[in-house]
Amino acid sequence: MLAFMSTLATYIKDDLAARLRSGRKLPMPLTLDALAEHYDVSFTPVRAAIAELLNEGLLEKGSNRRLAPTAQLKADSERGQAALETALPEPPQDPHDRIVDDLVQLSLRGEAIHLREEATAEKYGLSRSAIRHILHRLAGEGILDHIPRHGWQLRPFRQSDLDAFIDVREVLELKALELARKKLSADELQRMLEANAAPSSPQAPARIDESLHGYLISVADNIYIKEFFERQGRYYRLLFEWEDRDRAIALETARQHREILKALLDKNWSKASKALSHHIRDHHPVFSPLGQAITANQERSKSGDRSS
Repeated sequence: MLAFMSTLATYIKDDLAARLRSGRKLPMPLTLDALAEHYDVSFTPVRAAIAELLNEGLLEKGSNRRLAPTAQLKADSERGQAALETALPEPPQDPHDRIVDDLVQLSLRGEAIHLREEATAEKYGLSRSAIRHILHRLAGEGILDHIPRHGWQLRPFRQSDLDAFIDVREVLELKALELARKKLSADELQRMLEANAAPSSPQAPARIDESLHGYLISVADNIYIKEFFERQGRYYRLLFEWEDRDRAIALETARQHREILKALLDKNWSKASKALSHHIRDHHPVFSPLGQAITANQERSKSGDRSS
């Protein structure tokens, strides 16, 4: 997390430096509060950015302790000698992905951890409003529950829950395929097939297009199937996307998608159903050992409680 905090501080410092050197408009006033609000971050990265700008002689503190551009920068600006304009730096990556990565790994430990907005905002170098927005978004994705007056509770991973979800998912997705058969678009299936193409070299990134599952459910047009995946599938969809960050798993996911899609294009419904069933049931190598380890730890904890 220190690395992300440093990234935020570097972005703020570079943005302010470019504005100071080129005479661009600055966020005003140049105070800790105003800058934190402008960049939608906590005080920590702002303090680090200001410290660097002071060291580099781009900012100075007046007798009233307020920040201002240095006298030299002001003089250059008044004489029309401001540095040539350069492109402002791009803001750092949306912290949502980094927070998801951390929370998924915490969830996989099997513990119902509580998160406080203030502490979480400080940890990621974000403002309270920014972290609240992200946490609400993650609650919508099923990984967090909002507990009034008590903050947020992380949903713990349970192997038994995943097994039960996969059992129902398999039945409903195969039913969706059956209902969708006569309404599938060959053009759309071909698009998804190309989007899951194998990488052109061992160094090229794996390409995955997960839209096949949502497409089958949408075309099947069964409100009860849709409702199950909308309500129960969000958390597991987040876990599966995290799992696919592993290159070997991503390559296998894309291969299995191609197998299903080729069978659908050939209208070989039996082969497509078997490939889809295999894909749903047998392609989670990360979670099975984790679930077994979590269950073993929980059983050991129960045994210890009984013996004490």
